[in-house]
Amino acid sequence: MAKRDYYEVLGVDKSASAAEIKKAYRKLAIKYHPDKNPGNKEAEEKFKEAAEAYAVLSDEQKRQQYDQFGFNGPNGFGGDGGFGGFGGGFSMDDIFSAFGDIFGGHSGFGGGFGGFGRGGGRQQHRGADLRLKVKLTLQEISTGVTKKFKVRKYVTCDCCHGSGAEAGSGTETCNTCHGSGYVVRSKQSIFGMMQTQSPCPTCGGEGTVIKNKCKKCNGEGVVLGEEVVEVNIPAGVQDGMVVNVAGKGNAGKHNGVNGDIQVFITEEQNDVFVRDGNDLIYNLLLDFPTAALGGEVLVPTVDGHQAKVTIQPGTQPGTVMRLRGKGLPAVSGYGYGTGDILINVSIYVPKTLNKDEHKAIEALRESENFQGDKQTKKSIFDRFKNYF
Repeated sequence: MAKRDYYEVLGVDKSASAAEIKKAYRKLAIKYHPDKNPGNKEAEEKFKEAAEAYAVLSDEQKRQQYDQFGFNGPNGFGGDGGFGGFGGGFSMDDIFSAFGDIFGGHSGFGGGFGGFGRGGGRQQHRGADLRLKVKLTLQEISTGVTKKFKVRKYVTCDCCHGSGAEAGSGTETCNTCHGSGYVVRSKQSIFGMMQTQSPCPTCGGEGTVIKNKCKKCNGEGVVLGEEVVEVNIPAGVQDGMVVNVAGKGNAGKHNGVNGDIQVFITEEQNDVFVRDGNDLIYNLLLDFPTAALGGEVLVPTVDGHQAKVTIQPGTQPGTVMRLRGKGLPAVSGYGYGTGDILINVSIYVPKTLNKDEHKAIEALRESENFQGDKQTKKSIFDRFKNYF
């Protein structure tokens, strides 16, 4: 693919100042940054192309040479990957290391850019997250519930209070990184000498080292222990949802940040209702006389009470009636309002009859109103006739 002019890549004029070039590159780097475009190869190539253009135009000597000779300069602006050829074995990390200052951090988006996390500096340990499973009944889901768990996890050491140091010992500045928490290494690159940084191997990025380690926690600041954790589960949760409990996971080393507990929700099967989102489906097995003559029936609700429902005369199997607002509430952020109870009507047909029952039904067999096939045909004919 033909290389584009570096000024065109950055969208600036040839007379652009150094500040304008830097601003243009910063804008493109943010737009095409891999953290904002995961898996997008086109964005990655544009990110590299912008970095290559900036590598040349931000250097006064290289820019002067490029302006005079273009890609055919004596120092090799052309070739595979061109000047600054990131395609020739250079990774994205090389770009971050070379131009980290552009993003407000040492090696990536930091500072005021909402933290695309590749920055450096002193590190604070974060405890690992924990995962729990909880099985809820439909009644618990309808109202919300508080569950208590005895959790085995890392807790702050009660001897050193999380510092990792013996009483009266404390810490001292790391001699390797001199308290910065990271070390800088220099290596030769196509841009000249390039600096990269990484967490200090001596202090692990903390900037300090412990003089005398606590004997109970061996200097870690955390020990295995137990804690009873209360988890408030909101009403309306569904199977597969995760409730996050911030700060109740493993304690972070050296008074670091606690991890979280992620509670995975499963639902117990209910013998009365079938859940459909926030709606509940109830199968009503209606006796034939009530279906034919009409009447009133009681339908259970999820709170354990019963609701009175009127059955219209001639109610057919498959009829669906609705009890509005008797379903499940919507969990915050996942829906609107409360669901309904949908009553699906089935007609009960007795398997056995006594002599009197048999005689009564026989007497009705020849009645036109009990001729199901004729009634069906009549209904279809009436609809067809009305159509014309």
